[in-house]
Amino acid sequence: MIQKPATIKEIAKRLNVSISTVSRALHDHPGIGLRTKMRVQQIAAELNYVPNQAAISFKQGKTKTVGVILPNFNEDFFSIAITAIEDMTQSNGYTVLIGQSHDNTEREKTIVATMQKHRVDGVLVSLSKNTTDFTPFEQLMANGIPVVFFDRIPNQLDAYTVSCDLSKATEQLVDLLVAQKHKRIGFINGPESMASFKEREEGFRESVKKHKLNEKDITVVSTDLTKEQTTTAIKQLLDKKDRPTAVIAFNDYVALEAIKFTREQGLKINEDISFVSYANLPITTYLEQGLLASVEQFPYEQAEKATEILFTILDEKEDTSALQKNYVFQAEVVTH
Repeated sequence: MIQKPATIKEIAKRLNVSISTVSRALHDHPGIGLRTKMRVQQIAAELNYVPNQAAISFKQGKTKTVGVILPNFNEDFFSIAITAIEDMTQSNGYTVLIGQSHDNTEREKTIVATMQKHRVDGVLVSLSKNTTDFTPFEQLMANGIPVVFFDRIPNQLDAYTVSCDLSKATEQLVDLLVAQKHKRIGFINGPESMASFKEREEGFRESVKKHKLNEKDITVVSTDLTKEQTTTAIKQLLDKKDRPTAVIAFNDYVALEAIKFTREQGLKINEDISFVSYANLPITTYLEQGLLASVEQFPYEQAEKATEILFTILDEKEDTSALQKNYVFQAEVVTH
């Protein structure tokens, strides 16, 4: 038979004292004598008493839980990010409730509803690649649940965000390729719904203009980040009469798919064609004849900063008036 957890009421009955006395003794209240405290703690230990967190949360008006919504834990970026979040929440006495959207907007909405139902104190989000309706997040904030976005952030919502400057990083990638004598450059961008799509596009166009590259030698295609569309995108570039000698890919996963397809066509990487990308995944450093460079986007630091901002908002004693609304890290191009 499963034994029910011990309660404060049982401890009080054993010691023939009031429930409030037991409660104050367990919380080390200065109004309770040392002898009583020791007796209460002894009986609590004998009964394996564990505080009822739900009751405590109800009394405090907080669940000490942070909701986290990420696209996919299989990606190194997000697995590193969740490590940072767990490190921060644990040190602050919080637990995390995690949901994966798998880049599905309906699933993302369902997770948001679940977070609200479980009365999380705040939510950390990296958006699905197709999210354009931010109403669910607006409803969270309207109900007093603060939301902080990081990496994949909304482009049309007044919210706290943490991201990297991918426009400047894209300029630096083009600078690197031009320095290596590349003039015909292809660019595989991502879904237009993502804020980073526009950032990359602007940085790319600005750098092309700066270096006075011929527009005929510049080709921009896009992918929805699936293997199929990425293959279609790289095929478009390789089928050009004057194919690019270098390609900028939306992220390292897109780059790896593009490199695989390119090799299958009999072309040599970094001889016939070179690739640069974003994310700087650890695995890319082990590739022979792989990426020339990748943009470090600091997943741990981004998630850590987002969590720090959320806790500042949750701490009612903190003054949030000076809190930076949109925090931007300077991305770093790492050559391989």
